[in-house]
Amino acid sequence: MSAIFQSFAYRLSSFLRDHKRLLRNIQWCVVAVYFFLILVPAALPLPGNSAHIFSNLTVFAQFAFWGIWWPFVLVSMPLMGRAWCGWFCPEGMLSEWASERGRGRAIPRWMRWGGWPFVAFALTTIYGQLVSVYQYPWAVLAVLGGSTAAAMIVGYLYGRNKRVWCKYLCPVNGVFQLLAKLAPWHYKVSEDAWRHPVRRIESVNCAPLVPLRHMKGAADCHMCGRCADYRGAIALTVRSPEEEIVHVSETGGWQTALIVFGLMGIAVGAFLWSASPWFVALKQAMAEWLVNHDIFWPLQQNAPWFILTHYPEVNDVFSWLDGVTILLFILCTALVTGGALWLGLQSIRLVVGKRVKLAVNTVAQALIPAAGAGVFLGLTATTVTLLQNDGVATGWVGPARLALLSLSLLWTLRLAWKILAQHRLPLPRRMACMLLLLAGLAPFTYAWLLFFVIW
Repeated sequence: MSAIFQSFAYRLSSFLRDHKRLLRNIQWCVVAVYFFLILVPAALPLPGNSAHIFSNLTVFAQFAFWGIWWPFVLVSMPLMGRAWCGWFCPEGMLSEWASERGRGRAIPRWMRWGGWPFVAFALTTIYGQLVSVYQYPWAVLAVLGGSTAAAMIVGYLYGRNKRVWCKYLCPVNGVFQLLAKLAPWHYKVSEDAWRHPVRRIESVNCAPLVPLRHMKGAADCHMCGRCADYRGAIALTVRSPEEEIVHVSETGGWQTALIVFGLMGIAVGAFLWSASPWFVALKQAMAEWLVNHDIFWPLQQNAPWFILTHYPEVNDVFSWLDGVTILLFILCTALVTGGALWLGLQSIRLVVGKRVKLAVNTVAQALIPAAGAGVFLGLTATTVTLLQNDGVATGWVGPARLALLSLSLLWTLRLAWKILAQHRLPLPRRMACMLLLLAGLAPFTYAWLLFFVIW
């Protein structure tokens, strides 16, 4: 069976390498659809309560972006690696296109800062909630359209024929890096063949700026196939989905922050606040305190739509208090769920001592399946809501959600066990580490049970 997959991988990589023009034409088609779904709904009146997916373009665009596009782009990462980035992504394609015609400046030092994937993800996630990006086309235009414009500007200014935006500033680059580590194939580099090439050496433009000779995994590779068989040393190769996490995964403090406080903290709060009775209680308590102290300006609903949700024609307007409460809820959720995981990882570090170098960041990589499943489940909440509004039966969704969450948690525990086993920890210490990790995962798991079962 592996031979069949390896043969398919070879043919696929060769096809991608030899049909770059076809791939570029497909990308232009995706760009056209992308701009149509962003721009046209923003020019139309807001849909009424009777609008459905196939009867209203705005609702259809909402379903396309948040019901299908983004959830299943996430799914594609552990299945195909970052093929979305290399084959279809409109931002990546437009950034590279602008770079081909741009000024070609050197990449500035501030842009190379390792914290941008976490910061960009956090700010985009929070801002999206404040402007209700899942519901309104103007918010989509601000978030996605603004990101695309920034990608083209960065591409025009920096690099030559490169995807500088994708490498350093894309809000989902860090998320895609993490999930792609679970992909069952990657472009593998043979160091020996690289030193003694048997193929004619031609220049290869690696747009996402991957150092090809030292490429170890799938985290940064966009799977575009341009480097296939380069120097006779690079080949698309089948591997275990656990290999990069357990054996070769590159870690760091900012990756851990993105997993623990981003995907398993801020993202959880962003999905939970709209369904939480605790959010309502918190806002009411704050409103009562403001009224009792004769402070009324936070109750005003005069913020523009690009700062806070403001659509009076459909009776959906946020006050300044709403915005502050959303921020507090998201940050408090991140502190509780992410903080518990952080404490669990720090406790594991104390247990293993000096046996595991960078124990916190290494074990944190095992959390990727649970973190990715949580974000996918949160995004598909919009999918389910829109399908329910169209009368589609969704009784199977609850059990499916619990099954996916359970499987992802079990996979996380399996990966953590294998990571600890790599360092030959005594069994009692390994068991203690697993109990600490379970304790850290408890608030995260409970948060999703609240969202899907209790609330």
